[in-house]
Amino acid sequence: MVRNDLRNIAIIAHVDHGKTTLVDEMLKQGGAFRENQSVAERVMDSNDIERERGITILAKNTSVYYKDVKINIIDTPGHADFGGEVERVLKMVDGVLLLVDAAEGPMPQTRFVLSKALELGHRIIIVVNKIDRPDARLDEIGDEILELLLDLDASDEQIESPVLFCSGRAGTCSISQYEAGTDLKPLFDTILEHIPAPEGDETAPVQMLISSIDYNDYVGRTGIGRIERGVLKVGQQVTVGDLHESKKPYNAKIVTISQIEGLGRANTDTATVGDIVWVSGIENITIGDTLCDPEHYEPLPFVKISEPTVEMTFSVNDSPFAGREGKFVTSRQLRERLFKEVLRDVSLRVSETDSTDSFKVCGRGEMHLSILIENMRREGYELGVSTPRVLMREIDGVMCEPMERLVIDVPEDSTGTVMEKMGTRKGELQTMHPQGSRMRMEFIIPARGLFGYKSEFLTDTKGEGVMSSVFDSYQPYKGDIPRRNTGSLVSFETGEAVTYGLYNAQERGALFIGAGVPVYEGMVVGASPKSDDLVVNVCKKKHLTNTRASGSDDALRLIPPRKLSLEEALEFIADDELLEVTPENIRIRKRILDNAQRAKTRAKLKES
Repeated sequence: MVRNDLRNIAIIAHVDHGKTTLVDEMLKQGGAFRENQSVAERVMDSNDIERERGITILAKNTSVYYKDVKINIIDTPGHADFGGEVERVLKMVDGVLLLVDAAEGPMPQTRFVLSKALELGHRIIIVVNKIDRPDARLDEIGDEILELLLDLDASDEQIESPVLFCSGRAGTCSISQYEAGTDLKPLFDTILEHIPAPEGDETAPVQMLISSIDYNDYVGRTGIGRIERGVLKVGQQVTVGDLHESKKPYNAKIVTISQIEGLGRANTDTATVGDIVWVSGIENITIGDTLCDPEHYEPLPFVKISEPTVEMTFSVNDSPFAGREGKFVTSRQLRERLFKEVLRDVSLRVSETDSTDSFKVCGRGEMHLSILIENMRREGYELGVSTPRVLMREIDGVMCEPMERLVIDVPEDSTGTVMEKMGTRKGELQTMHPQGSRMRMEFIIPARGLFGYKSEFLTDTKGEGVMSSVFDSYQPYKGDIPRRNTGSLVSFETGEAVTYGLYNAQERGALFIGAGVPVYEGMVVGASPKSDDLVVNVCKKKHLTNTRASGSDDALRLIPPRKLSLEEALEFIADDELLEVTPENIRIRKRILDNAQRAKTRAKLKES
């Protein structure tokens, strides 16, 4: 059976190449909204963090109708840290739209997601987006995409993929770069012609692979996947298991089935071959499970998800201010929340440690873990977080570390500074070519060499640099890389920061806090330009005397403090520091809060 009335596609691209904006226009022109309906920009970015940052974190499903054919569209994240989302949703589709920015061309994440789609043998439609940019390079982009396809060993059919020229923001598409389109009809027509319709035996025993998990407190866990064969009905008995037999197969009953309709979901009694559906009623369902007919148990293979490369320790907040601002502060609540996240995020790993109060959390990168921390913080959790560490791996008796493929796009006059910084961080230059007044460089660099570099990079390039990286391979350990060349300004006592104390402290370095902020002994209140830590008393008040002199009591002028975001704070913390995260504040603190005890410990370490 061939479902000519259905197409399943995913939109893949590097971050900021316009996937979600293009989906907006496809929904509008596909009739998903009423004429008078007010629609938010980037309607698919549904959660608060996605809207604030302008990035997609979770893959989302939607659908449009064109010429009586239902097109299921999956909008995927562009950041390499959320690559696990892309890898698993590709199992649900028969083809992909590969978006490439008309000015930037193929970037690291383009290579990563394209290689995954090619491995699965998917048909590809290449969409050159943002053709209305003044710096668009339409003639060169085609050659760059062809080089990438050849580089990734694409088949002849994939190399001859159709190329379309789009402006997602304007909602136009054309098959020629020299003609401006009027709407997205050429894109819809190409999808119907080039992407194969789902095929399968409708009369065979049912078989469905779970590629994603949703969860809410009313229904519990919901499995999302595509029906490979047969018909699935509400109330039907199925056997649940996976190919690797990580658990014993068990029987369950389908309670509800729903399909995507536009931006919402519609309940249905039956679903057939090729349909992407949500099923509820199966308590312990996980990603990679197969739902089968009880008399024909045949689990399907699931794509191997790339392993995490970065690790952090999440622990219960034990600072002097613990429990003041958060709702969830115990180790039991922290444990439950982390293991719940593992059910939803396939590229996350959580494991117990020797201590009952801390857990090791492994992810794809700093951003992957910082989004988890931000979500937990907004939900009311208090926790302490350690510095990010890379996960080493032993290969053929040699200790190896994860390497990243880093692409840097900077103004020409910043090239020397960036090259120098890359050298100290053990980066190896692969290619370098000018693009107008800018220079694009590609490096292979240890993942730990990128920790703490983002803010330094933006300073070096006066905010004009663009950098993006994706995991490349494991290579032998490259040697020591200095993490940070500045020290910390550490609070001397517990109390409230006052102007007089801050005025004296700001001569020692850049402050992170202003007057009236509660501090405790061992809390980091600023950055010192020297490599050693300095203890400062920001609570110190001016001694009152009965002597007054003209000019000595003028208002003290404070330099505005540098407010650190969560990512900047994670970049800043040293190995002997922790990040205290609460719903209201982000504080950096020393692991050993007592200043005298910390000095003794450091002296012992120097002796040994």
